[in-house]
Amino acid sequence: MKDTAAVIVTYNRCELLRQNIECLLNQKNAECDIYVIDNASTDSTPEMVKSFTDERVHYFSTGANLGGAGGFEYGIKRAVEDGYSFVWVMDDDTLPSPAALFSLLDAGKSLSNWGALSSAVFWTDGSVCKANRQKKSLFSFVTDDELRQHKPLRVKMASFVSLLVKSEAVRKVGLPHGEYFIWTDDYEFTARISREYDIYVVPDSRVVHAMKENKKINIAAEIPERLGRYRYVYRNDVHCYRQHGVGGWMYLAAKFAYTIMNILINSKTERLSKIKTVILGYREGFSFKPAIHHVGNLAYGGHRRKLTAIRISVYASITNAPDECGVTAA
Repeated sequence: MKDTAAVIVTYNRCELLRQNIECLLNQKNAECDIYVIDNASTDSTPEMVKSFTDERVHYFSTGANLGGAGGFEYGIKRAVEDGYSFVWVMDDDTLPSPAALFSLLDAGKSLSNWGALSSAVFWTDGSVCKANRQKKSLFSFVTDDELRQHKPLRVKMASFVSLLVKSEAVRKVGLPHGEYFIWTDDYEFTARISREYDIYVVPDSRVVHAMKENKKINIAAEIPERLGRYRYVYRNDVHCYRQHGVGGWMYLAAKFAYTIMNILINSKTERLSKIKTVILGYREGFSFKPAIHHVGNLAYGGHRRKLTAIRISVYASITNAPDECGVTAA
């Protein structure tokens, strides 16, 4: 067993996942075991993972679509319980450079009291990925210039697109909120870590986030069919930022005002529906109180599928996994 387990949450993105696994297997000067957390994909994901014969690759089916947040809670819990010292968390469309893991681990040797280290995240054209900038404070983000330097920079929040977490920190602060389902679970989790440990972005650790477009989520430009999922982000934002006192409430007020104005000015369709979605999300967030689960006290119906000589019989049951919930875990 390696010291590090890479935890990848996936749902119906077989080809991107294949590229991700290949990048992980080709890391230089550092190795990791690979935990694929499958939110009950209905494509050929199980068969594709089965095609990897490397013993470092492990498959876990959650048995249902837990969302990205639930998948990360599940995967981090399993990796910590299995005895790994570090958990390297990422989406299935993350493509780490060959030195990504080594650079994180190497930086960690010279840093004290750190709980998590975050990679510099770029898009497919080499520009900084807009969706994955680390936050230095509630209102400020890491700049392009800072991400292109060669020294670690202390931050407050980071995304789950290549985040190396100490298992020690997970045991102390608890797991990410699986009840978030999608969005903001990474910011809430890393903010929780930052109250007990330091968090750094390590620019020498570089990954590509192979999103379709290099943009942040924007409800004003969203199509009607996808509006429902936005209640998660506003509900989760309220829960996350209300924990930061006056500054957090100021952030939420500013974001609310900006989002409403953005919809009124830039949205071409469904303005009232979009405004209603924002209001409902905020309202739900005021009373949303998910419990923090800790390693050792959270049970799942999912089960581990280690890719060994028994892989043929194992995969006979995977094809009968429950249908997904209709929201992509990404």
